[in-house]
Amino acid sequence: MAEFLTDIKTLRERARQEIDKGPITEAYGADVTRVIQVCNEALATEIVCTLRYKRHYYTATGIHAEAVAGEFLQHAAEEQQHADMLAERIVQLGGDPDFSPDTLTTRAHAEYDASLDLVEMIKEDLVAERIAIASYTEIVQWLGDGDPTTKRVFERILAQEEEHADDLRGLLERLPKG
Repeated sequence: MAEFLTDIKTLRERARQEIDKGPITEAYGADVTRVIQVCNEALATEIVCTLRYKRHYYTATGIHAEAVAGEFLQHAAEEQQHADMLAERIVQLGGDPDFSPDTLTTRAHAEYDASLDLVEMIKEDLVAERIAIASYTEIVQWLGDGDPTTKRVFERILAQEEEHADDLRGLLERLPKG
């Protein structure tokens, strides 16, 4: 095992240098500008997913709509939590979270959906979850050890996106065919 990085005196001196950078120290190993950009893309994705789930919640109809709509509402709340986590991390990194509605759908990885058919809603939500899973997995791998805190944020979100995908797949399996 390697020796501890630095003596306490040096750590204290380094902490006073560039104090305006907040949590970004010499030990930060990623391109903070690019990490903020990637986080803003994920933020847009989460906002679009929140809006899609909310729309599906309010417009779901049919004999099976009540149970499915409840799932949509729960997922919408969790997607909003993801957006909040990402916005908070962007600010911690010294960036500005981009909530601009003008460019939201062009920055998001997933797409908005206005389906009115319950099965199509579930399928579109499952596609969006699969997109998030693929992109967030890639982000986690890309971050590596360069930014362990942002990596943990994405890992936490990723785990919940996988749960959402499993929930949606289960709904599709339980709904009557045709």
